[in-house]
Amino acid sequence: MFYVIGLFAGFILANQSPINAKLGGIVKSPFVSSLISFTIGTMFLIVIYFVSGQHIVSIDHIVRTNPWWIWLGGVIGVVYLTSNILMFPKLGAIQTIILPIVGQVIMGVIIDNYGLFGVNQVPLSWVKISGLFILFIGIYIAVVLASKRVTKLNATTIKKSKVTMTLNTWRIWGVAVGALSAVQQAINGHLGDLLGSAVASAVISFAVGTVLILVFVLVREPRLLAGIVQLRTQPLWLLIGGVLGSLFVFSTTFLVPRVGAGMTVTLGLTGSILGSMVVSQFGLWQSLKQRVTRLQISGIFLMLIGVVLIKFG
Repeated sequence: MFYVIGLFAGFILANQSPINAKLGGIVKSPFVSSLISFTIGTMFLIVIYFVSGQHIVSIDHIVRTNPWWIWLGGVIGVVYLTSNILMFPKLGAIQTIILPIVGQVIMGVIIDNYGLFGVNQVPLSWVKISGLFILFIGIYIAVVLASKRVTKLNATTIKKSKVTMTLNTWRIWGVAVGALSAVQQAINGHLGDLLGSAVASAVISFAVGTVLILVFVLVREPRLLAGIVQLRTQPLWLLIGGVLGSLFVFSTTFLVPRVGAGMTVTLGLTGSILGSMVVSQFGLWQSLKQRVTRLQISGIFLMLIGVVLIKFG
């Protein structure tokens, strides 16, 4: 049952991006979409915190005795969520999930190897290096080869090259965002240890993100808040992106002490990849249908093998 929960957590996370991307199109701003998602997610986590009956140590003591970076989880969360909203219509469901996973795994290995952000140091092994190599092969197959098209040289070649360069820029950013996600998880995990409550850490992270994105919208694009009024005539499922993100955080928090951090991450990544394939194949949440090919499946299978070797090597 714990393994099912882990897979399901990753699966629902893959559904968050198309929902928030659709929401961003309705309110005419990815930032307002992020604000709505963070606000709903924060309220949902607050309810979970009080229902769970957990208690935290003195925040004043933690502020005085710990480095400033322990509060950056919410800031990184805003960058990650907003980037996913922007990437989804450009890269599609599968690449929006796969590329951040690459950055997450690579940065995770770096964090473990050097014991950064308060995590226990886990030296790099040859098994992990082999896993990284297999991961890169899987990425090349699933992302590069699967999306490659045979074109003839004609008058539109220059325009197509520019489009390719733009897509490659978004792909690089996707990997970078994934690396930031790994940093966020390490920071939030360390903060959870200090607070004595992983749920409280998630609440603080979401709350910081909500305040940050609210200030950004009020300063830069206050008129965009008027777009929220349009949601009165829209389906309710547009508002569940924040709930899905909160459920993912809560599920992983619940699983880590029961099945271990490595297994939790592996299950979440596997569920995310499977979820992205389902979203892409069936065009869920009114997203663009993109048929999953055998080449993509082969590449994703290699990626999973690489992730397993990295996590348990």
